[in-house]
Formats: sequence, structure tokens, C-alpha cells
Amino acid sequence: MGRDPEQHPVIARHHTDTADPAERGHALGVADRTRIRTSITEYRRLFEAVQVDPAVLPSYGDQAAEEIRRWAPALHTELAALARGADVPLWQLGMLNARTEILATVGATADGECTTAVYVGGPGAPHTIQTWDWHEEFAGTRTLVRHPGVRTFTEAGILGKIGLNSAGLGLHFNILSHASDGERIGVPVHAVARRILDEATTIAEAVDIARSADVSASTVLTVVTYDGRHGDAVCVELSPAGTAVLPPDADGHLLHTNHFLDPRLATGELAVSTAGTYPRLQHITAGRKLLASPDPAHWAELLHAHESDGAPVCCHPQPGLPFHQRWRTLLTVRLDLAEGRLACHAGGPCTAGEESAWEHF
Repeated sequence: MGRDPEQHPVIARHHTDTADPAERGHALGVADRTRIRTSITEYRRLFEAVQVDPAVLPSYGDQAAEEIRRWAPALHTELAALARGADVPLWQLGMLNARTEILATVGATADGECTTAVYVGGPGAPHTIQTWDWHEEFAGTRTLVRHPGVRTFTEAGILGKIGLNSAGLGLHFNILSHASDGERIGVPVHAVARRILDEATTIAEAVDIARSADVSASTVLTVVTYDGRHGDAVCVELSPAGTAVLPPDADGHLLHTNHFLDPRLATGELAVSTAGTYPRLQHITAGRKLLASPDPAHWAELLHAHESDGAPVCCHPQPGLPFHQRWRTLLTVRLDLAEGRLACHAGGPCTAGEESAWEHF
């Protein structure tokens, strides 16, 4: 059985002061060596469970590393140094960073995934919150990393995921599934997220970076900005079939789960009509006024819904399911753009009501 992350709430923290990608990568690889190796082991196990041929993993990892080298040389330098520090082959870290792309090659999709809610309709900094749902065995790989100008939540060995930077730009991350996914290994979407955090200072710059990536799997990046007075946000739906940029509604709400909202891209949607992504979006749309509250407890309340409520926003694994079907909300996270920090709860919204349940990074 997998561990219950709410009984094991520790999230690793790492901080480097250097802007040099080689120094940064090596230091993180040394510091997080054991957890990186755990991540490699668990992902190889997951790929086997969903019928990815183990023999193709080295070539997939090499392809991913090469795509990163061509598209973002500094990130490749960091990744290679991370591999040296962890004393693992580079292809294995390429494999980790391409975990979404590798899963797409066999069409591995599932109900248990992330929900993001953002509000930019009022004064002050945006209100943002999301769940990170993943296989419960990966609770031990949760990692917070801070380096000059960037703070990100990610998985051990993966370059980035959810985070913010010192320019007042933040990023939420949800996986999507499209008929055009999985034909090859392109630029990993996790590398796209990290490059946006490293380089973008505006929504326009973030969109340009996302559009420039030749991806082979789909995701939606919710980009949020705050200039000290006003907030703004867009959802960037990214897929091999193209990119769409979606603004907030007229009241300033921007909500996303795990299906395409752009009409053109939605024609290639792979999520089945019974998937949990649709009731989850309906639930947070119906309760979206909670996001306007200045009290973050109300934002978590918006996401406090289970499968028994008809909307599995807060995800718990069903007993007896095999490894690759045991989904759990492993993190609930807010972006505090006013303070330049992440607020993280090591578990789902149903246990995130008290502010004491959150840690700030």
C-alpha cells in the first residue's frame, strides 16, 4: 500500500544562491540524490504498469534531453549537472522530465488530476489555488526549490512545475490529453513551465515562450501576474495541435481542470464524457464567488469536494486499486504574488482549512 501523505507531510526544501545552472544542478543533485533515485524507480514502475516498453525508456530519455538542449540550453546544462550530482545517467533524468510525454505515447489518461482556480477581479494581488493530484506513491518525491528569482514546487529530478518568480509572475499547471499527443518525444511540458518561470516577466513573454516549444504532449499553463497594484491572468492551452490563450471571465475568474476549453482544440479532446474533469469544473464554476473572499480559507473551501459529492476535486484513492490507479491530492498550493512566496499544504483541501496546516516557501 502507498503511504498516506497526510501522515507523512514532509516536503523537501532546497535553496541555492547561484545563478550558474551547472553549479545549481550539481548542488541539487547531490542534496536530493536519494529522492531523485526514488523518483526514477517509481516512474519506471509506473511506465511498466501502463504498458510502456522498458526497452524504449533510454531512447525516450535521450530524446527528451536533446529536445531540452536544443530549446533551452541553460536548462540542459542544469539537467546534466543534476544527473552528475545524483550520480545517475542523463537519460534517466530526461525520462523523468518527459514523464508526461512518455505516458502520452501509450495514451495513459486518468480521472485523478489537478484543479486550478484564479481570481483577478478585485483590488490587490490575484487569488490563486490549485490541487496537485498524482499517484500516491509519489508523495515522497515532493520538492520545493528556490534559486535566484524563482521558487517552484516540483518532483525530485524534474526541472519545474508550479511556482512564481521575482518579477511578480506565477504559474499553475494542469495536464490535458489531445488526439495529437504521443507521436514522439518533444520538448517536455515541465521544461516549458520552468523556462517561463526563469525568463518571463509578463503574460505576453510567457505566451511567447510556450508557443516556441515544439511539444508532443498537452498541458494548460495558468499564468498569473501582479505589478503591485493590479493582477492579470490567462490560461495557455498547449498541445501539438496548437496553442490557445484564454482570458478570465467578465468578473475576473479563471478556472481550469483537465479538458480543453478552447473550441478548436476541444475537437481533439481525449477525456471521455464521464471523466471527473467535467463535474470538477462545474463544481468550481458554481462556487467561484468564494475566490473573491480575502480569506484564503474560502479558496480551499471551493476545492473541498469529493467523489461522493459528485465532483472529485479533493482526490482520495479507492482501496484495492492497482498502483497506477491510486490517485490522491498530494498538494494544495496557493501563489502569494504580493509576498513572492508559495503557500503549500501537504494534502488535499479537506485538511487545508486552518492556516496552520500551510507552510510558506
